[in-house]
Amino acid sequence: MSAATIRALLVDDEVLARLALRQALAAHGDVAIVGECGNATEALQAIAALTPDLIFLDIRMPGMDGFKLLHQLKPDALPMVVFTTAYGQHALRAFDAGALDYVLKPIDQARFDQALARVRRHWQGLQSPAAATTHASHLQRISVRVGEHIRVIAVDAIDWIRADGNYVQIHADGAHYLHRETLSHLLETLAPARFLRIHRGTVVNVERIREVHPLFNGNAEIVLHDGTRLDLSRRFRAGARAVLGLP
Repeated sequence: MSAATIRALLVDDEVLARLALRQALAAHGDVAIVGECGNATEALQAIAALTPDLIFLDIRMPGMDGFKLLHQLKPDALPMVVFTTAYGQHALRAFDAGALDYVLKPIDQARFDQALARVRRHWQGLQSPAAATTHASHLQRISVRVGEHIRVIAVDAIDWIRADGNYVQIHADGAHYLHRETLSHLLETLAPARFLRIHRGTVVNVERIREVHPLFNGNAEIVLHDGTRLDLSRRFRAGARAVLGLP
């Protein structure tokens, strides 16, 4: 098994639900299923014995539910968690419990793939020594209001952020959200090794930077993984040089 392989444990009291998870994971060769459990008690024993990197966890199970299972684990021994459940009303509680994502059953493959992309980003961050030291002390999720609902955005999913008065526009996973918070205040809560200020009103996730194009007068243009182009002002060039290794 490769060192980059994510070792996953499936926890669900329904055999068909675990089968559906296996089928959804078939498209993800970097995830290896190391075990299956039909209840939380079995899962606690399996977690201790197998030390999985990732758990796909149902919420409603006989006896101990998924939330109580997580409470039994030590915080420093908690694997990555993706809740898989038929009940949408537990989403906010799931993220409060430290889940990376929350996938509703029956599983939609596109939505499942999106969850796995989020898991990979988080996994890659955990492998970075700089990220390991900042993981616990900086913001991991942002809750933004979208109409009558609350959308929870994993910080690792953010591409870039732009100031808009007393608000910020958060660009993540191909969408953008208006959030009531100043850019300066939000930046104080984000890991400095991950988020770089490139302009007075713009912050970018350094993991999304693909290219830097020098321009006149010390300015530059930053190109993100999706082709988005952002200005790097001369004022913030020194910080970018240190983080990105620019000449």
